[in-house]
Amino acid sequence: MARRPTRLAPVSGGRGPRRGVAACLAGLSSLLLVACTVPRGDPDGPGRPLPPHVADTLRVASYNVHFIRADRANGPWSRSDWAARKHGLDAAFKALDADLVGFQELATIPERGLAGENLALAWLRARNPNYGVAAAGDGPDFPSGQAVFYRRDRFRLLDQGWFHCDDPGDGAGSTIDRLLRAREGWAYYCTWARFSTRNGRQFQVFNVHFHSNDQRRQRQAARDVGTRAAPLMERGLPVFVLGDTNALSGWRTVQILRRAGLSIREAIGASFHFNSGLHLFGAIDRIARSPQIEQVGGPWLIDQQFDGIWPSDHYPLVGDFRLP
Repeated sequence: MARRPTRLAPVSGGRGPRRGVAACLAGLSSLLLVACTVPRGDPDGPGRPLPPHVADTLRVASYNVHFIRADRANGPWSRSDWAARKHGLDAAFKALDADLVGFQELATIPERGLAGENLALAWLRARNPNYGVAAAGDGPDFPSGQAVFYRRDRFRLLDQGWFHCDDPGDGAGSTIDRLLRAREGWAYYCTWARFSTRNGRQFQVFNVHFHSNDQRRQRQAARDVGTRAAPLMERGLPVFVLGDTNALSGWRTVQILRRAGLSIREAIGASFHFNSGLHLFGAIDRIARSPQIEQVGGPWLIDQQFDGIWPSDHYPLVGDFRLP
């Protein structure tokens, strides 16, 4: 079956929070105000095709694909739901035509690293053999839910690792948060991977997922990431920080990343859409970069269904860059 042309939302402002129902209701009035002030398009109009991939650039993407509930046979995000959306997810991945994709929530929970079952990771890996998988570890002590897919013909993986974005032993947080920690092993963390291009140029990617509703933890995670990225940038190593920050553009979380020396161009419109195409506030997913990396195009949000469904409650975010 022929695939529809990739549709996307264009570039520039955009901000927003996300999933917890209680948090959404508590902040609804402020979110609606933000939604009313965020621009939705540019002179070219929304839904235009993704620009062709320029040969000397690096196409980078971030995509929160929502975890799979292994303990649920039916219902939202269950095993049967995964069976219905997995082909759409693969189609969305292929439509990105990306050199590198950082995933968030690419997990089957309870999450047990590669020692357990990760349906989405195994599915995408099997269907896209031209991509290598970084930052997924090789055992239960390295979580697999924030893998970074990369084109084998363009890059060589040099090193990889991960760290918590908040203290997993801290009992504070929402009831939902504590339940995820206690029963499913879910935690917010950052993975990283260092690559080399074919001509030997190295760069590092930090793939982040900040707390969904605790702004204090979001800020602490941003500080931790900035503290790790800053010395690398000072030594001249190009750095990307991408992922789901769960923060609006003007929030202190994003300002902390900027103060660490990262450049951020915001996407227009919503990146989280409630698994229904509903746009209440702007982008919470972003791709930050060290200043020596040139942003050639984007970021763009691909705001369309694939295979007749929404593969996730987030849109994929993609941009084109040129390494120094």
